[in-house]
Amino acid sequence: MQKITEQAGPYRHLEQQSTLELLTKINREDQKVALAVEKCIPALTALVDDIVPRMQRGGRIFYSGAGTSGRLGVLDASECPPTFGVPPEWVVGLIAGGDHALRHPVESAEDAEGQGWLDLEAHNIGPDDTLIGIAASGTTPYVVGGLKACRERGILTGCVTCNPGAPVTEHADHPIVAVVGPEVVTGSTRMKSGTAQKLILNMITTTTMIRLGRVKDNRMVDMQLSNAKLVDRGTKMIVDALDIPYEEAKRRLLLKGSVRAVIEQ
Repeated sequence: MQKITEQAGPYRHLEQQSTLELLTKINREDQKVALAVEKCIPALTALVDDIVPRMQRGGRIFYSGAGTSGRLGVLDASECPPTFGVPPEWVVGLIAGGDHALRHPVESAEDAEGQGWLDLEAHNIGPDDTLIGIAASGTTPYVVGGLKACRERGILTGCVTCNPGAPVTEHADHPIVAVVGPEVVTGSTRMKSGTAQKLILNMITTTTMIRLGRVKDNRMVDMQLSNAKLVDRGTKMIVDALDIPYEEAKRRLLLKGSVRAVIEQ
């Protein structure tokens, strides 16, 4: 299989170019990402529509990846509790090599195909859960192994890759393929491929949480009030929703502990 993500970049002799030339070319390539992701919307729709009823029955979303892909999954999962006020168990990010790999490269970990399932099994993954394998190349054994094992057990699977026909797509009920083309620095999938993956994961969890009722109008009414900025944001939501003075809105927010509790009382 010829990997698009490994093809030679569109620009040569980068080391001879000015800062302005380099930044312009990187930005020019980045502009292609959103258009590539747009083409994935039908496949994303089908995936989210399968996830939502499972989560309504108590299911969870699991992300599995290695390197940049794994880090992006952990990042998206970690942002769901503060944004939507959900338990951390609702969206779980797993990275080959464990938490140490978030800050330090553990390159050989991605080659352990069997470990993908073992890490999922440690979380008691079950029939109402969903596994989304993330792999720009689409060949990562750690991810492929997890997808294979889940599919054999009737667990819903999806994948996010940037290579059509990649092995991960063969083991995913819902393959999401964002074809962003070769990278400016050949093979550096932390660039366009990583950006596409980040956009797609945001779309999956945000749309799912909206469908699950964790957003009211366009507001994060269940967000955690973990700092002064978020208390201020929540207070302004209440002012807007109830047309009451700022200080009264803040008093009610701190008393009730969430925007939803105030505006729905």
